[in-house]
Amino acid sequence: MGSGHDSGQTARRAELGAFLRARRARLRPADVGLPEDGMPGRRRTAGLRREEVAELSGVGVTWYTWLEQGRNISASAQVIDALARALLLGPDHHRHLRDLAGLAAPDRRTPTDDVRPRLRRLVDAAAPNIASIYDGHFDYLAWNRPYALIRHDPDNFPPDRRNLLWMMFTDEKNRARMTRWEPAARAVLSQFRAMAGQRPDDARFADIVAGLTAESPEFREWWTEYPVRTFRPATIELDHPGAGRVELEMFQLRLVERPDLVMVVQVPVSDEVRRRITAMLETT
Repeated sequence: MGSGHDSGQTARRAELGAFLRARRARLRPADVGLPEDGMPGRRRTAGLRREEVAELSGVGVTWYTWLEQGRNISASAQVIDALARALLLGPDHHRHLRDLAGLAAPDRRTPTDDVRPRLRRLVDAAAPNIASIYDGHFDYLAWNRPYALIRHDPDNFPPDRRNLLWMMFTDEKNRARMTRWEPAARAVLSQFRAMAGQRPDDARFADIVAGLTAESPEFREWWTEYPVRTFRPATIELDHPGAGRVELEMFQLRLVERPDLVMVVQVPVSDEVRRRITAMLETT
């Protein structure tokens, strides 16, 4: 790596040390269950001592001192999380600590059922654009009326198949409407494969793969090719029986508070297409 990368890493390590020192200074021994010093004024350190943080988090004093000094040492997720507990960090500070350590954010997801009403309001507000939201397994969580009418209605699938992959590979109506089904299906499969590869022990991914391998010859063949790619901007074209020829530009968005969820917005490429979709929504 070049000097720019090295200087960036040095700056981040320095910021990590400053953050740890600041949070340590905010705590008193009593806050973490340690006895206070016997006489007022004996504690020269503001807040907790380094030795106390090291003891509470189960790491060596020298190693923790080096971490605060911004030295080039590695810290595992387990150790960083132990420091977060020792320093009584809330969710925002825990996330920031992990960011500074170069780690993924802690998994503090709100239960899906608790966010569904909020997600439904979001996709409904996107109309007449076609909008849906799915989770890391590509299971649908919310969709609006334009999505149900122009693409497909996930409610027509049983709950365990209410999934983007199941729609793409087994919904014959959707497949018939898409003028270029194969490139779109391959793209979705490649994104799904990339996600599944990150969680090889995930039972939900395994269920989806097993079901579609048995159900879809295309899925079965393409899965063995191990395609992997991230989302790329694209335009899809549909021959819809009610709205006619429809071209839609694809966008993917993520919620800051739930980056594991993906909102897909399909925007008509022209005012004429938008008018036809709007007219169909008003008469259906």
